[in-house]
Amino acid sequence: MEKHRCGWCVGDALYEAYHDEEWGTPVKDDATLFEFLILESFQAGLSWITILKKRKNFRKAFDNFDYKKIATYNQSKIDSLLEDAGIVRNKLKINATVANAKAFLEVQKEFGSFSNYIWDFVDGKPIKNSFKNYKDAPANTPLSDAISKDLKKRSFKFMGSTVVYAHMQATGMVNDHETSCFRYHEV
Repeated sequence: MEKHRCGWCVGDALYEAYHDEEWGTPVKDDATLFEFLILESFQAGLSWITILKKRKNFRKAFDNFDYKKIATYNQSKIDSLLEDAGIVRNKLKINATVANAKAFLEVQKEFGSFSNYIWDFVDGKPIKNSFKNYKDAPANTPLSDAISKDLKKRSFKFMGSTVVYAHMQATGMVNDHETSCFRYHEV
């Protein structure tokens, strides 16, 4: 019997694998949280599948999302990223990635880890929503508004409320799987 999946991923093998193995799974690891933060920021204005298809290229271009290295990128490295056709070559987003790596390190210093900081917004446990259809899930919420505002106050860039809510969904801070999806009860 075929597993029922959320409607947004059906029909594309890459999307389905991402949905089945990652999306909505609670992530507490700083390295993975940083990767998703950056990928979500690059997704702003684009489709997630575009970013997902370039994910390997992003990992290679950005030193496997090593935020300590990224925080030290100089103009020469930024210029080389702007020439890399394997990623989204947006100057503002690339510069934001360097700024976000620096801000990420500051949050780690203050809270012990980025995970401690971000998960505190949901008291350390996922918010379990109950949507029958993925289209009913919001693009943002008052909570993503608050997190976005706090991230911006901490010098993060490209962290609007919609980007933050997508990050919350991807990293399992909210469970927005359709209630009939096989992953709804797994995560």
